[in-house]
Amino acid sequence: METKSLPLTQHLKKFFGFNSFKGEQEDIIQSVLDQQDTFVIMPTGGGKSMCYQLPALIMDGTAIVVSPLIALMKNQVDAIRGFSSGNSVAHFMNSSLNKTELAQVKEDLQAGETKLLYVAPETLTKQANIDFFKTIDISFFAIDEAHCISEWGHDFRPEYRRLREIIEAIDRVPIIALTATATPKVQQDIQKNLGMTDASVYKASFNRANLYYEVNPKKEANRQIVKYINSLKGKSGIVYCLSRKKVEELAETLQINGIKALPYHAGLDAASRAKHQDMFLMEDIDVIVATIAFGMGIDKPDVRFVIHHDIPKSLEGYYQETGRAGRDGGEGKCIAFYSYKDIEKLEKFLQGKPVAEQEIGRQLIFETVSYAETAVCRRKQLLHYFGEEYQEENCGNCDNCLNPREHFDAQEEVKLLLDAILALKENFKAKFISNFLAGETTSEIKTLRNDEHELFGAGKELDEFMWNSIIRQCIIENLVIKEIENYGVLKLSQKGKDFLEKPHKITFVEPKKYDANGDSGIISTNTASGGAADEELFGILKELCKEVAKDEDLPPYVIFSEPSLEDMATQYPISMQELTNITGVGQGKAEKFGQPFIEAIQDYVEENEIERPDDLVVKSVVNKSGLKVFIIQSIDRKMSLEDIASAKNRSVDDILEEIEHIVNSGTKVNLDYIINELLDDEYQEEIFDYFRETEVDSMDDAVEEFDEVYSEEELRLMRIKFLSNLGN
Repeated sequence: METKSLPLTQHLKKFFGFNSFKGEQEDIIQSVLDQQDTFVIMPTGGGKSMCYQLPALIMDGTAIVVSPLIALMKNQVDAIRGFSSGNSVAHFMNSSLNKTELAQVKEDLQAGETKLLYVAPETLTKQANIDFFKTIDISFFAIDEAHCISEWGHDFRPEYRRLREIIEAIDRVPIIALTATATPKVQQDIQKNLGMTDASVYKASFNRANLYYEVNPKKEANRQIVKYINSLKGKSGIVYCLSRKKVEELAETLQINGIKALPYHAGLDAASRAKHQDMFLMEDIDVIVATIAFGMGIDKPDVRFVIHHDIPKSLEGYYQETGRAGRDGGEGKCIAFYSYKDIEKLEKFLQGKPVAEQEIGRQLIFETVSYAETAVCRRKQLLHYFGEEYQEENCGNCDNCLNPREHFDAQEEVKLLLDAILALKENFKAKFISNFLAGETTSEIKTLRNDEHELFGAGKELDEFMWNSIIRQCIIENLVIKEIENYGVLKLSQKGKDFLEKPHKITFVEPKKYDANGDSGIISTNTASGGAADEELFGILKELCKEVAKDEDLPPYVIFSEPSLEDMATQYPISMQELTNITGVGQGKAEKFGQPFIEAIQDYVEENEIERPDDLVVKSVVNKSGLKVFIIQSIDRKMSLEDIASAKNRSVDDILEEIEHIVNSGTKVNLDYIINELLDDEYQEEIFDYFRETEVDSMDDAVEEFDEVYSEEELRLMRIKFLSNLGN
């Protein structure tokens, strides 16, 4: 090419219209032009693509870019063609092409017109393609998303492990490997596997100063998400969920709350996925609800928020997904919802996998838990994971720094921890050590007879949760090293050994508990939990409940339960639709008893000039879970409780509990075919009268009243009949 000798900035201006490079782009591009193996670790939004696109346009021959996602390829090819006069400058080769399209690609390659060819790793491994690539002039190979090579990476793909041998078989030209996320362990894995241990390595800082990080307890997450998105009207965002089912449900919930949202997951056909992605890029919709299948290589600069409905299974995945926010350097809010139940689910997914894979998976999950539960600066914790030290004490842009926890002198605790790690021969992981110090007799501790050790329970005034927090902070302070090779075994660093020699004051942060009732973050909503928000309204509704009950000749709890009244006194529902969003109130119950309550709340709101925010009441999708539907259909078919339970691999108790939920929310069921087999009419009448006359809705009281006369199951069945007949 006649312009090869031009300065790189002129090439940049000529091909892309930019006047200057970002960060280390120029040095990286020069390394590729000098035909050096080059390894680039650069966070999302740092300009990785330019590092191979510009040298490909300058050099003779075709650069082959190995990329894991078809959507990413199309996106990149369209972008390159946008800067060029003809389409032949860039192509992709993958399973989406038909025979005619494939023939055109090969023709352009052989004519030397194509500077960039994007291929899937699966395409590259086919022998016919290997033979074809041997016939064309290749400038270099670019391995994008190189972390896919490593089993320690968040998106491991076995095909990536074969890339080195295939590249050797085609032509030994230089390699540039690029990733937006790599821990020191993953970096080592990539270089070793690609045979590029002597490569020039360029590692940009992983700190995205414009991104705000927050983790909230997972309590009414859908409601919080709707309210949060409504507060950012018209802004673009992505909501990530772990399952396709949750993606569909949440997308529908957002839609019925007036938010322009669409789902995206691997279960949708290719045309729908492409359409939804394009609508998001073209801003026909504001929000994509997706599994992690979405967003790889999506170059939308103005994504203003990334919400994780479910905590991801690795911090690398989390970092890459949050990295899609604020690529233009503007605002980017990264909100995650955390519940330990989700972690247990992730651990269950590991069952049945090879032992080594399970160990790696558990270690990655442990890192995610550490991040979610930490009380120190989230940015500091995140960057530490990627082998980068963040010096600032307060980043000013995460929930923990904006709402700091109490500090305490941890000198004694740290000394005890380090002593324990040494006493146990530096052989155990964080969970074992924290249980050991807290005096928890786990099966592992018992089997190894460590409960007989003199230090067992030496720190029992603190619980296992607190010891975990101290361990995390010791790792960040570099007093303790977590050996990744040994799946997270703890060892003392030189700094830790020095501390034991000469203990000194060291300040740590109190941990943050994330149970459902724990402290919520900034975006959480005010919802009833153990008490009404408006005590005066709650009193009015309670009196009204008694009056309606008296008129109906029923106990008040049959009309509305106390938690339902508390929720009404928090949410101020003033329409039937809003009333059905109240805890324990289904359509049937709302229609039967709701009108006077709606009117009373309306009057109260007007008299007290209460401002109800537009987004206060979040509409929910009618959630007829599979189990609920199955139970209702089975009752219609007059199946026994035992058969229903057996079909769903549940206990009869579980099924009764589910039927109670169904009836409490206002759906009628008819269990006469079961009850009539168990109880004569007069016995049924006796129990029915008891439930009608009692003021308190308590099964314990009922069991005590009819001690040894009727079984608990018979009483529960009669209570269901009573509520169904009179309350619904």
